[in-house]
Amino acid sequence: MIVEFEAGGCLSRVRIYYGWRIVGLAALAMVGTLPGRTQGLGLITEPLLADLSLDRVGYAGLNFWATIIGAAGAIGVGRLIDRFGARIVLTIIAAMLGAIVCAMSQVTTVVALAVALLLTRAVGQSALSVVSIAMVGHWFVRRINAAMAAYSLALSVGFMIAFPMIGALVQQRGWRFAWLAIGIALFLVLAPVSWLVARRQRHDDSGDERDVETLDAREGAAALSGHAWTEAISTPAFWVFAIGTALYGLVASGIGLFNESILAERGFGPAVYYQTLVVTAMTALAGNFLGGWLATRVPLTRLMAVSLVVLAGGLVVLPHVSSIGAVTAWATAMGLGGGLVMVLFFSVWPAAFGRRHLGQIQGAAQSLTVLASALGPLLLAWCVDVTGSYATMFRILAGVIAVTAGTALLVDLPRPALAPPSNMTTPQRAS
Repeated sequence: MIVEFEAGGCLSRVRIYYGWRIVGLAALAMVGTLPGRTQGLGLITEPLLADLSLDRVGYAGLNFWATIIGAAGAIGVGRLIDRFGARIVLTIIAAMLGAIVCAMSQVTTVVALAVALLLTRAVGQSALSVVSIAMVGHWFVRRINAAMAAYSLALSVGFMIAFPMIGALVQQRGWRFAWLAIGIALFLVLAPVSWLVARRQRHDDSGDERDVETLDAREGAAALSGHAWTEAISTPAFWVFAIGTALYGLVASGIGLFNESILAERGFGPAVYYQTLVVTAMTALAGNFLGGWLATRVPLTRLMAVSLVVLAGGLVVLPHVSSIGAVTAWATAMGLGGGLVMVLFFSVWPAAFGRRHLGQIQGAAQSLTVLASALGPLLLAWCVDVTGSYATMFRILAGVIAVTAGTALLVDLPRPALAPPSNMTTPQRAS
């Protein structure tokens, strides 16, 4: 895209790389995953439970299996994007999710709810998320860090707008109307916009027409360095970071699904709950930037320990918050800690284990995180069902997280193994 502007009587042209449009579309698509995410479902948990006369343990059980089985929705999506392009795949998935969310707004039985939860997890949280993230990687190579930073900022702003807007709609018109409105928006807005904006082609962000795989070949030797995934999972460092991020996922999903009820236990209404969602989203973004800056200056094990201590502290004080200021401080701590953990999750694996089996290593850690995220709401539901309060489980989790934080200070990150000798030559770019 070329933008013209006049300066000093001269007409100037600036070429804006088309990939930045893709970044905006990818962020919009990620915001569209909200009805398939725990935080999104948390917006309707209380009215939905009342409407269907469903208890928390039963609902958490449905969410557990929907999360575990729905994770399979991510399988094969990357291959579909490679074969058919993001334009077709994103348009179809957005339309499918819209139809599913509309159908979910009409459920009247537990069985229908279970099917709807499973499909929103599979198509929304899994498939649509994969497409969103992959789109940025397909269009950016040299400026991938800047693109991902812009992507994170855009989707954070999108969620900050979506949370209070949908929350207000739930309060004013009910959860069914809100969910129907989201489904219609996905079907009539995101799907058509995806078809109009996305392109089939992929280009390097240097501005020429060179295929992405050409640049990947140049870096082929670097991809051979690193530990085998079997070696990686046998190290204490892997388990400290995998368990640490999984514990964050467990806490975030548990609180995300039942946050309105948790705050109601402390005497706060739905309005405060919606405010905490915005605060957490804003401070998580700050945590992302802070973590990215600190990751190059502070040992990652020390950063993980600090992040987990902040998370544990938030769990300890949550059962005792009694003012709006205290709730805001708690939400700020949870957002910052979570933002730091997410940066560490994406940065530690190549730094410690190299790129040789990076996908398998990240996949093993991600599997643990998915399991923990599914288990989180179930643990909180069991606790409140047995004890009448969430406090006991918060204290137990705080202790486990504190022990993990202490362990993080005792381990060292391995250094990536060197690449085996190679006769590969670096391709030269034609002038």
